[in-house]
Amino acid sequence: MMFEFRVQAVCPETGARAGELVTPHGIIETPVFMPVGTRATVKAMSPREMEEIEAQIVLSNTYHLYLRPGVELIEKAGGLHRFMNWHRPILTDSGGFQVFSLSGINRIKEDGVEFSSHLDGSRHFMTPELATRVQEGLGSDIAMCFDQCVELPCDEETARKSVERTLRWARRCKEVHRRDDQALFGIVQGALFDDLRKDCARELIAMDFPGYSIGGLSVGESHDEMYRILDLLNPILPQEKPRYLMGVGFPTNLVEGVARGVDMFDCVLPTRNGRNGTLLTSRGKFNIKHSRFEEDWGPIDPDCDCYACREFSKAYIRHLYRSGEMLGARLCSWHNLRYLISLMKGAREAILEGRFPQFRDRFHELFSTGKVL
Repeated sequence: MMFEFRVQAVCPETGARAGELVTPHGIIETPVFMPVGTRATVKAMSPREMEEIEAQIVLSNTYHLYLRPGVELIEKAGGLHRFMNWHRPILTDSGGFQVFSLSGINRIKEDGVEFSSHLDGSRHFMTPELATRVQEGLGSDIAMCFDQCVELPCDEETARKSVERTLRWARRCKEVHRRDDQALFGIVQGALFDDLRKDCARELIAMDFPGYSIGGLSVGESHDEMYRILDLLNPILPQEKPRYLMGVGFPTNLVEGVARGVDMFDCVLPTRNGRNGTLLTSRGKFNIKHSRFEEDWGPIDPDCDCYACREFSKAYIRHLYRSGEMLGARLCSWHNLRYLISLMKGAREAILEGRFPQFRDRFHELFSTGKVL
């Protein structure tokens, strides 16, 4: 089969799942963190380095690639995999979030969204059909329906209209989607309103998508609010299909998302934090530019096996930042990505071995200390 999801184990106490997601470019072991390669590259990392840190799948963005270099050029290159020389699976976001957050929007219509490019101000009109066709041209393994995002906080009527439009657009995406080697996921919206979330999920389930994404979270709500929505959706979304929590990458959110039945995560956080010197470790996060690391000869995280931790000291990496050397940002991005990938690998192993509750407790015990070793 081109696309198949197999649940291998479920934690009875929490609902955490370990599975395998079969795609045309390989099998993805879940739960999984997906590094973000917005413009067909994960910032500061080469494809070979991504393979070294065991990235199984990367995410690219329809909005950005549609504007530059354009889907026509990528099709001439033989598709996104060949264009970026990445031979493992790729997921593409529909660009819905970027259309609403990055561009100057003039008008939201039933047909789509009229917007100005953040690059040159040129006018464009993105429709569900166009977003689907662009993703088919890119040739990603997993594509997203075009949806309407809302800012939080928002009132219930605004969220309701967003859900209704998201559902209508999802039907249109599904109607025009033709690639049988690409899975199209529906996106559950509804802000923080329980009934809207449930209604949206049930309507999408009735459309029978091969997977379901949870959008509109990690946009300013509290952790407890995020977890409440995940708890709400966990028993509703089909157990036999993958669930993807969009734009979430903070370690505690990943572990708690797994505990609530989520299989896939993505976020720019590890590379964005890496570029400013903030590091994620098994003992919490810290910024390498702090003066206390000037003579610290230990690794970023003694529990990490990444290249940065194996070969360099905190003192050296701090020196790189103070000197403006790009290697500092590269090493920190390298570590942060490897840490989140390893965290999900550890969660998967714990689920398969029947000890996820203990894994979860131990993670929180260590991460919350904030003690740099």
